[in-house]
Amino acid sequence: MPLLVMKFGGTSVANTDRIRRAAKRVGREVANGYDVIVIVSAMSGETNKLVGYVEETSQLYDAREYDAVVSSGEQVTAGLMALTLQEMDVPARSWQGWQVPLRTTNAHAAARIVEIPTENIMAKFAEGMKVAVVAGFQGIGPDGRITTLGRGGSDTTAVAFAAAFEAERCDIYTDVDGVYTTDPRITSKARKLEKVAFEEMLELASLGAKVLQTRSVELAMRYNVRLRVLSSFEEQSDEAGTLICAEEDIVESKAVNGVAASREEAKMTLISVADRPGIAAAIFGPLSEAGVNVDMIVQNISEEGRTDMTFSCPINQVARAEKALNDVKEKGGLNFREIVADTDVAKISVVGIGMRSQSGVAAKMFKTLSDEGINIKVIATSEIKISVLIDRKYTELAVQALHDAFELEKA
Repeated sequence: MPLLVMKFGGTSVANTDRIRRAAKRVGREVANGYDVIVIVSAMSGETNKLVGYVEETSQLYDAREYDAVVSSGEQVTAGLMALTLQEMDVPARSWQGWQVPLRTTNAHAAARIVEIPTENIMAKFAEGMKVAVVAGFQGIGPDGRITTLGRGGSDTTAVAFAAAFEAERCDIYTDVDGVYTTDPRITSKARKLEKVAFEEMLELASLGAKVLQTRSVELAMRYNVRLRVLSSFEEQSDEAGTLICAEEDIVESKAVNGVAASREEAKMTLISVADRPGIAAAIFGPLSEAGVNVDMIVQNISEEGRTDMTFSCPINQVARAEKALNDVKEKGGLNFREIVADTDVAKISVVGIGMRSQSGVAAKMFKTLSDEGINIKVIATSEIKISVLIDRKYTELAVQALHDAFELEKA
């Protein structure tokens, strides 16, 4: 029997009516002859609420207990989806991560998938179950405790199941009908892309485009999973949505294929650290151990023998970063005058595999921002992307200006 993986995001299961709508889509695929593994997120807003409870209780929380709390949202949705399918006379059963079992590392709140044994679920399919509804975002660590895969981890769960079960395809249902050149809520000129290369999608996902989680795209690329992004709210053909595929499947690509924006950024600067070999390791080693996700890094020249080190990180990790660096300073492993955190910045990025063969992208980007009176604080580049930090109040203006400058509304 062919197998299909269908993942429904939070907006697609935001209430019981939407769960029924999603269940009808699943029922149609069962009627088409598929066994189906459904991966569900928590209801829209539920995870944020649960995270809020944790942060109210403790800013420097125990990540194991964080996982115990925030994983509960997906469990509720899985149960409701299974009940809805049963009411439709579709044989369905809900599965929590530990019941599969989806085995992970013990990096709580940011665990990685180690193994997904297929025996338990396949045995139930053989007994007549048609749909396995799996709580996304969660697994079980080596210590037997619940783990979570990081925000957006249900996407990763879905792609990992598609790879493990050799599914015919993996469909990601969300509140948009595909991947757009930028956030359609920022500019009405945003255009849906028919195809996006894995590498482009990786960059867009890591730079603020929230259609897919980065690790889900990595897995799809590694295991050649046929991955589509579709809308939960529109009737569509088998060719609808956006296909995430290999670069060689795209005949020609523009220099820039998308503009991404992330408002959840902070710029942190260590003022007056020693300018000596090993100073970067002394700074970023403790940050890594504390679970701080550092992105852009700039070392500035200041007075003789001293330097300033600037980096960006998610805004919700600022307190963690400050504590890690101050702890090292107190132990004598690092000396600096002060830490300055700017939590009012945004990261704007342009992405395109066409940058490899076409020049002038950086010049056009910087001139466009300059013409709009937008100052650039930090710049970082890779082979297919350019990112800048700017004042957060200019986020929409920057995205709209860059989208126009690179004529992304044109196919």
